[in-house]
Amino acid sequence: MPRPKGSKNKVTMIAAASIDYAALIDEKQSAKDSLNAEVTSIAANIDSLKADLKSKKAEIKKLDKELVKLTEKKDEADKKAAEAAAEKEAVDLVKKALANGTTVDDILELLK
Repeated sequence: MPRPKGSKNKVTMIAAASIDYAALIDEKQSAKDSLNAEVTSIAANIDSLKADLKSKKAEIKKLDKELVKLTEKKDEADKKAAEAAAEKEAVDLVKKALANGTTVDDILELLK
């Protein structure tokens, strides 16, 4: 005779206590509804954050443009200041050379 297969310690289901499926369905449905409400509130929050992000990016872009303009103006002012300093230095060099009694040709050579 062949050996029986399977566990002999198998638990058999005795008529389980009556399960209230309607209550379980209501519980799961209320959990689903609350999650849906959270999802819609989060989606609304995301939309407002996207709008805020868009306005902040526009403000950053505007400030970048102003920064570029100010940098250009600063560079131009520095260039003018350097030219003025070079011109003043040349004038001082000419005055010093004239005070020492050098000729005009020698002064022109110094300026080159």
